Amino acid sequence: MTHDQMLTFGILAITIVLFIWNKWRFDIVALGSLFAAVVVGIVPAEKAFTGFADPVVVTVACILVISAAISRSGFIDVTMKVMNGLTGLRNTQVFVLVGMVMGLSAFMNNVGAMAVFMPIAIAFAKKSDRKPSELLMPMAFGSLLGGLVTLIGTPPNLMISNIREDFVGEPYQMFDFAPVGLGVCAVGLLYLTFAWRFMPKDRQTQTSPEERFSIEDYVSEVSVEENSAIIDKTIREVENEIEGEFSIVGLLRSGYRTLAPSGRLKVRAGDVLIVKSDPMVLKNLVDGGKVSLIGSKEIEDKPLTSDDVGIAEAVIMSGSELIGFTPRELQLRRRFSINLLAVRQSDSRRQARLHNVRFQEGDVIVLQGSLDAMPETLNELGCLPLAERNLLLGRQKFMMLPALIMAVAVVLAVTDILPLSIAFLGGVLLIALLKIMRVNEMYQSIDISILILLGALIPVTQAMQDTGGAELIANAVSDMTQGLPVYGVLSIVMVATMIVTPFLNNAATVLLMAPIAANLAQSLGLGIDAFLMAVAVGASCDFLTPIGHQSNTLVMGPGGYRFNDYWKLGLPLSILVVALGVPILMWSWL
Repeated sequence: MTHDQMLTFGILAITIVLFIWNKWRFDIVALGSLFAAVVVGIVPAEKAFTGFADPVVVTVACILVISAAISRSGFIDVTMKVMNGLTGLRNTQVFVLVGMVMGLSAFMNNVGAMAVFMPIAIAFAKKSDRKPSELLMPMAFGSLLGGLVTLIGTPPNLMISNIREDFVGEPYQMFDFAPVGLGVCAVGLLYLTFAWRFMPKDRQTQTSPEERFSIEDYVSEVSVEENSAIIDKTIREVENEIEGEFSIVGLLRSGYRTLAPSGRLKVRAGDVLIVKSDPMVLKNLVDGGKVSLIGSKEIEDKPLTSDDVGIAEAVIMSGSELIGFTPRELQLRRRFSINLLAVRQSDSRRQARLHNVRFQEGDVIVLQGSLDAMPETLNELGCLPLAERNLLLGRQKFMMLPALIMAVAVVLAVTDILPLSIAFLGGVLLIALLKIMRVNEMYQSIDISILILLGALIPVTQAMQDTGGAELIANAVSDMTQGLPVYGVLSIVMVATMIVTPFLNNAATVLLMAPIAANLAQSLGLGIDAFLMAVAVGASCDFLTPIGHQSNTLVMGPGGYRFNDYWKLGLPLSILVVALGVPILMWSWL
């Protein structure tokens, strides 16, 4: 082993340990890895930032923007209308929900697809008198499988394509992933359609899974305007004329609060109503000018959204500094310049004023504040944003236009009229020019930490290739697998990638494993494609933990899941993916 190889392995080993330790953010660790590689000389200083100029970084950023535009385009409303007839068919409901998440995940960010469908699933769980836990984890796993179908389905696929270009001079085409992707999606869909029966149903918790995340449980405060159409109507009349889940649980008038007000009480101008409502019902009320949101504290008469101010939903995650405190105690407005507009709490029986709500893990909150500062604020508060299903109060919906832009970009890339990165960059420009999203919202939809991770680690992992380190590992693995059939070697590569992925970001896993897999294939005298595809599948199929992929994390609180629930459903699915995926890879690429 040469000196440069030892340095490369040492830096990568420390990087992996720091990723697993999770003491610092993974993008900071990646930048530290790049810095160390430059200092010791294995990455030339003039090449230190070439990773940020890589087309895969631009493509990932563009896909995140277009995905966000699709998520905000009214897709939920259309889907709910289409699926209204499925509420009584349990297996069909799972089949359709998982299938639709898979289909959407093939062409947009899978976390965005999951965030779009999660409120739909919860609404149907409520109507069907079933637990969200029966739907959410199968859908999360479906979003991961759907990302395997196309080049743009998930960032690891784009990175695998980039690595292939380094080895053979040509990247993968848009649907080169489809044979194995469609195969494992078909088997996964069949398995998940019936495996929901094994989801946990009895929890020793204070609330049932339905109560942990029910979009009907949003509590917010609204002010009745002078020209509102509901003035002089009784509370019962107001509730009856509004379509959807809506109830008035409290009323503030002249400084006095009345809980559970009489249905015969008439609404007056200036009343503040404490309402429990579906978010989309709330949106329609505000858009129609019947009421205005005021939040946890009376604020100046400003629009809810502008170029600088907007609204975001977020889930309070474990470890959040909000847990156990009220907005008043935390002084959210003074410290963070945000306003609490609504909250969905685990204990739906509580009817406290918003400024007296005591936050709990799993609560969903609706915040108003500076759009530029919102991502940093949510991160500081320990909240996971649901930006993909923003309430869009007072905003125009563009329905299918973002999806059409995505389709055109895909066609331009598939037909080689434009490179993939340029085609999607054109799509982003259209979204900006047509004002489908504000420019600051477009920037917010880009996960900068992922881009930094990619840009920083690409030169470091390239150094492993340049110094011969990847070839050295591949030869060692080849010696250990001597005598095994190709099926066995491919299975080991895929399983090893699956095992590593929960502890590393899947992008980091690809950057580490793909060069090793390619060199292993060459040492065996085989084509590299089957081995690279094995890495792509393994990196995308983290079904064993809630921490390896954001889709899994997103459903943990709403579904009431525990850590070990994931492997119970995910281990059989992982075995199915390996058992079916490896033969398809051999048939397609060897």
